[in-house]
Amino acid sequence: MILGTAGHIDHGKTSLVKALTGIDTDRLQEEKRRGITLELGFAHLTLDDGAVAGVVDVPGHERFVKAMAAGAGGVDLAVLVVASDEGVMPQTREHLDICRLLGVRAGVIALTKSDLLEELGPEWRALVEADLAALTAGTFLEGAAVVPCSARTGDGLDALRAALTRASLALEKRPSEGPLFLPVDRVFTLKGFGTVVTGTLLSGSVSVDDAVSLLPGVPGPLRVRGVQRHGQPVSRGSAGERAAVNLGGVEADALRRGMVLTRAGELPETRMLDVELTLLPSAEAPLPRRRKLLLHLGTAQVEATVALLDVERLEPGETALAQLRLDAPVAALAGQRFILRGSRVLPGRGATVAGGRVLSIAPPRRRSGGAALVAPLREADAAGQVAWLLRQAGYRGLTQQELFGRSGLAPKVLARALDLLGARGGVVLLDKERRLFLSGEVLAGLQERSLALLAAFHEREPLREGLPREELRQRLSSELDARAFQRVVQGLVDAGKVEVDKDVARLAGRGRTLSLGDEAARARLAAELSAAGLSPPTQNELSQKLQLPEPRLRELLKVLAAQGAVVRVSEELCFDAGALAALRERLVAHLREKKEITTQGFKELVGQSRKFVIPLSEYFDREKVTLRVGEKRVLRRG
Repeated sequence: MILGTAGHIDHGKTSLVKALTGIDTDRLQEEKRRGITLELGFAHLTLDDGAVAGVVDVPGHERFVKAMAAGAGGVDLAVLVVASDEGVMPQTREHLDICRLLGVRAGVIALTKSDLLEELGPEWRALVEADLAALTAGTFLEGAAVVPCSARTGDGLDALRAALTRASLALEKRPSEGPLFLPVDRVFTLKGFGTVVTGTLLSGSVSVDDAVSLLPGVPGPLRVRGVQRHGQPVSRGSAGERAAVNLGGVEADALRRGMVLTRAGELPETRMLDVELTLLPSAEAPLPRRRKLLLHLGTAQVEATVALLDVERLEPGETALAQLRLDAPVAALAGQRFILRGSRVLPGRGATVAGGRVLSIAPPRRRSGGAALVAPLREADAAGQVAWLLRQAGYRGLTQQELFGRSGLAPKVLARALDLLGARGGVVLLDKERRLFLSGEVLAGLQERSLALLAAFHEREPLREGLPREELRQRLSSELDARAFQRVVQGLVDAGKVEVDKDVARLAGRGRTLSLGDEAARARLAAELSAAGLSPPTQNELSQKLQLPEPRLRELLKVLAAQGAVVRVSEELCFDAGALAALRERLVAHLREKKEITTQGFKELVGQSRKFVIPLSEYFDREKVTLRVGEKRVLRRG
């Protein structure tokens, strides 16, 4: 578990940690010179039952609340430190607010500098304890043990350790089977090892030789060269532990606090988050539909536009659905807690105004009224969560690894959810090798759209045989995966709703349909080409002579070609099939007898000008009847 301090500046947090653990967490020269904590400090504490807790010591000054928030994101058990001689102060309130919003569920109150209580008198202690009771009412610290203690004399330290041990027994373990998620709070270079990052594992585990990313910005993959816990090398670090991770393939200068160590390819970085948001009861005014605030997520902080989805404004103490639109990318985990701070400090409380939990990562931009799309996630079970994620992914679908990262579900739970949805038709496996899934609802929607597109096509182009498959895919979506499209078409074919002929798709029983007028035009066109023999008019000439628009003429020529009545020899010339077959017989007979034919000889055989002779000679080459050798042609073998 992770134990974190909280409290106002100079209330003795660092001294208390040193007295409990023997470790001075003020490591910077500036901290020692000024006597205050400016940065996060780290230690470890052995509790009475033998469990070892990682300790995060945070700054108390209002200017360094961003560092406090970075440390509090992974805290399981809070020690609210309140000095006996000062009692509840502004950062006492703000730190408690931050712990509440970040989901800390257990803690103990340490009444430090207890050696001063006697001279302050019993009335002063009663006043301080009354303030603490009022402060913690309705919070996770309501009714928590209040332990007077002194780092100077050592009084009360055993009682504090015992209280922490009791509080720790009720804690739930963090999900070690979830996606690897370690927000980085320190980056440094260690001689002989190279780049090292440290942080609290909020989810999953990290082992030596794992392939990892640091998001945002360094997707890697990078190799884990070593893992340490409390200064000792281990093969694996798990959720709920502090870990130092030695990385190969990256320089420390390229990394920073706010990045997240994840397994390579498991999570995307994002500028958009769907969230459940609570405005603090102490907020001075409602939160409007749009507001710019500073987001603290893990160890990252970034400017965010808060867009409410289901209300015009959020009143103090109320909860609503919102979307956070970020000025810079972050890595986030479903269910992760966050806080939002404003630019103005609230009297007696600091600048923290709101917080909540992440519902989905990397969603599309929501419009006003988008709450109905997000609301199912609030109470969704595993299968509901997976179905929702696949619906949101749309035509692209998601791999099982992507679903694992975006849902945060344990692998076995995710596999059961996919099996259950698959049996109900809620998901479709598109690619067994990649484990790529598509929502059943999305697939059904694609099939309905395909039928509508084909019906519209037949109405618009009654003379065409069908719609080319690739054109149908492009009309559905240029981003549609080829396997997904094949599944769409095959499902319609299996249902008897669509027919596929080579690369053309059509509604079952549809295709070319000729009206009486079209049939008459087809007959006139066939007669014209039959009469022309080996000197047919061009398409433009046919259009003018028969008074047919060129698009309609082209479709009628396709009909005649499909019926075997004509043959397209070039872009502009179509020949009567009978005349062309007769020429072919004469040409083959000539070549069998004479073995070869010149261009002039072929011209005499055809009996027409070069306008027709050249396209015909090239046609017979394409049809593999003849082979050109220099200026002559011979009969192809076979």
